[in-house]
Amino acid sequence: MAIDEPALGTSGRPAVLLDRDGTVIVESNYLCDPAGVALETGAAAGLQVLAASGYVLAVITNQSGIARGRFGWAQTEMVNARVAALLKTAGVDIAGWFVCPHGPADGCACRKPRAGLALAAAAVLGLDLSRSWIVGDKQSDIAAADAVGARGVLMLTGHGGNHAAWARAAGHPVAATLHDAAGLILKTDAARVPGGDQRPLFRRGNVRPPARPAPR
Repeated sequence: MAIDEPALGTSGRPAVLLDRDGTVIVESNYLCDPAGVALETGAAAGLQVLAASGYVLAVITNQSGIARGRFGWAQTEMVNARVAALLKTAGVDIAGWFVCPHGPADGCACRKPRAGLALAAAAVLGLDLSRSWIVGDKQSDIAAADAVGARGVLMLTGHGGNHAAWARAAGHPVAATLHDAAGLILKTDAARVPGGDQRPLFRRGNVRPPARPAPR
């Protein structure tokens, strides 16, 4: 779907945009089976804190397994639905799922570290990216935050250990669990954000970018 890019820093709701694999759920390379979904330690508790503090929660995830032919959109959506169900059981609602299906060589605008997924989330959900955070376990997640004027937190879960030295040297905060990340975000923002409407502004599903030619 084509989405107009919002002006960065315009009025909107603050959000925490979350990587999926290695951040919200335990890393499992090219996960395509919902039965393999397991929440990371502290994920539900951390997201409960953020939601109660008024942050919009959304997932922005690179899923190059689609481009590589390892699984399709239907499997990706089933995995996302399983993650959403586990979080729902813990009282956490994800306002939107934003998925890049392209590979590293495809030259798309949505694959992190590029800005496309975050900009799509901002446009669809009415977010102010200058008051928002991107949380993930890779340098590309933090670079995506920089690209849109958001702030980033590197998780030490998933692949985070491989990027921790870089993050610390560059002055980016790191967190061992999403619960720790939530505390860091609240402390950095200095005051709890007033409670906001967590209801999605669109159909609860997966936002797909415009179709691109299949990789050769």
